[in-house]
Amino acid sequence: MPDEPRAPHGPLPDGGTARPITRWGTPVMHRPQQRVTAYDDALRALAADMVATMNAADGVGLAACQIGEDVAMFVFDCPDASGTRTVGVVCNPVLTLPEGRDRQLDEDDEGCLSFPGAFVECARPDFATVTGTGLDGEPVEFSGDGLLARCLQHETDHTNGTVFGDRLPTKARKKLQKAHDKAAADFPPEWPAG
Repeated sequence: MPDEPRAPHGPLPDGGTARPITRWGTPVMHRPQQRVTAYDDALRALAADMVATMNAADGVGLAACQIGEDVAMFVFDCPDASGTRTVGVVCNPVLTLPEGRDRQLDEDDEGCLSFPGAFVECARPDFATVTGTGLDGEPVEFSGDGLLARCLQHETDHTNGTVFGDRLPTKARKKLQKAHDKAAADFPPEWPAG
């Protein structure tokens, strides 16, 4: 099947329940998350809820803090520059970005499910690698370009208490706020649950 995603470390967990998405301004969104130390059924259940929430919101990635959980973990289902989808779960992510002449910036639009309905240009390196652990504590590594590079950086930022608005100049942040306010009625507090 051509639409089958790349799953180098196994498929995403399923059977979860979509939860309301936590918004910027909530304290859990703005502090480094607790490292994962127990790889148990509770962690798997949380990851499954995260996948269900990401899918319900039509997102390409979701960090645990985005459903109010203080856990350094994210899930993703995201295409790279060629359109190939990669899926995965990363606990305790560590980001590696190109340096020197290998570092090229991609100045594309970015959005966040925790600040829904708003997109603005945000420059990020056009390639990224994330290492961490999977749901069983095994080492995992994901690399990619295009939207996947942006997603890996964006979600790792969440586990460190950074929202992409923190990376924007004031003018861009105001533009983002305006777009968010305009779309607010489309995203009630319980969105995308229910």
